[in-house]
Amino acid sequence: MVGGRADGNAFRPQNPKRLSLDTRGPTIAAMNIVLTVVAFVAALGCLIVVHELGHYVVAGWCNVKVLRFSVGFGRPLWRTRRGPDDTEWVIAVFPLGGYVKMADEREAPVAARDLPRAFNRQSVYRRIAIVSAGPIANFLFAIVLYWALFLHGVPGLKPVVGPVVAGTPAAVAGFTAGDLITSIDGDTTATWQDARWVLLQHAVQRSRVEVEVRTGRGAHAVRTLDLSSLSPSDLDGDFLRVVGFARYQPVLKPIIGSVVSGGAAAGAGMQAGDEIVAVNNQRITSWDQVVNVVRGHPNAALTFELRRHGALLPAIPVTPTPVREEGRTIGRIGAAPMVDRNALAELWTEVRYGPGEALVRALYKTWDTSVFSLKMLGKMMIGEVSLKNLSGPITIADYAGQTAQSGWIPYLLFIALISISLGVLNLLPIPLLDGGHLMYYMVELVKGNPVSERTMEIGQQVGMALLFTLMVFALYNDISRLFNG
Repeated sequence: MVGGRADGNAFRPQNPKRLSLDTRGPTIAAMNIVLTVVAFVAALGCLIVVHELGHYVVAGWCNVKVLRFSVGFGRPLWRTRRGPDDTEWVIAVFPLGGYVKMADEREAPVAARDLPRAFNRQSVYRRIAIVSAGPIANFLFAIVLYWALFLHGVPGLKPVVGPVVAGTPAAVAGFTAGDLITSIDGDTTATWQDARWVLLQHAVQRSRVEVEVRTGRGAHAVRTLDLSSLSPSDLDGDFLRVVGFARYQPVLKPIIGSVVSGGAAAGAGMQAGDEIVAVNNQRITSWDQVVNVVRGHPNAALTFELRRHGALLPAIPVTPTPVREEGRTIGRIGAAPMVDRNALAELWTEVRYGPGEALVRALYKTWDTSVFSLKMLGKMMIGEVSLKNLSGPITIADYAGQTAQSGWIPYLLFIALISISLGVLNLLPIPLLDGGHLMYYMVELVKGNPVSERTMEIGQQVGMALLFTLMVFALYNDISRLFNG
């Protein structure tokens, strides 16, 4: 952003769900917090640098003198001077934004020899180029990331439907467990990420959509999914669950694959390889039964009967740790199941393209995400989509940590998404943002002369109020999510 703060808000990305019963011990929890902070600062710093470099490079092409390049606001933590113009490069204490300060008579006196290089003396077309370069840099960065990832290959779960909830739109459409979703409204869906993205766009429009599937018996079928009954609140969380979809998972035996240090299971002496025979005298035949019992008994003692190396052990008491999740309290013991790697591998695929097609896909993905972000914002303003979908720095930091824990590919996909959101946000016609400056320049093109100083002052006040309101909503949503799990 030029001469102002780049806001940290972004639309909420897809929620990477945690699927185990893990309860983090104090040491692991501390490490996760550190990873979250590092991942957030690294992602935000990278995107700010990319954005401001866009302004800086185009300012150089237009022969405008740059006085300072700052990542962050407030007191400088590090500074140096480099380049023919002796530009000051700064890393400041508050990392939620950055700016490029150029020679400008409206902000400070400019030396006579530098007057031809002052920003305010450039043609309106050059000013448009310099200001728009920041958001464009964010879009280009996302395209490069997507292109590289599509070349490398992006792993994902095949969109195989699990148990369908009765009475939901998916059940009414005739979906059954084992259906493989091959395309939605003509868009190929190789993974659940693809299917979720396309379905989300139709869910926002409350439309009917044709879904092609290959049934568990190998037959081809078309299901008509009616999403018109969804409400704005249905999009706040995992909307696929509201539609009636669950990801198919192979039946897992009730055998412990790993135990988290510091969790209730470890404290009770459970070990990897133990088979859970019964809980509270209830016979156990699958891991799902274990999950249901544990989740339903937070902070309540349960009696586990185990078989270890073929021999039954004396019953042991285990008290699930209470954890907040999606507004309710559930239990966790800090244990994960032993997974049949071959069965799991059958559910995974890798999406990969050649250089040319990868570029086309990257361009389409960036454009599609940008347009959808604008549609979501517009629907928030008219009340068709809940403002709860607006996320602030706390939620973004949480997703940064979650994706970083999942691996470098999910983390880079997250960075690409936030880069697009930052580009879209800065193009909004709000004074103080790049889009606000571009709005003034468009008016100048029509009028033939610049917007008055008084108009710009009023615009700054309005813009500051709008951004403050957005930040309040975003922080409120962040805090609500923290308290509601």
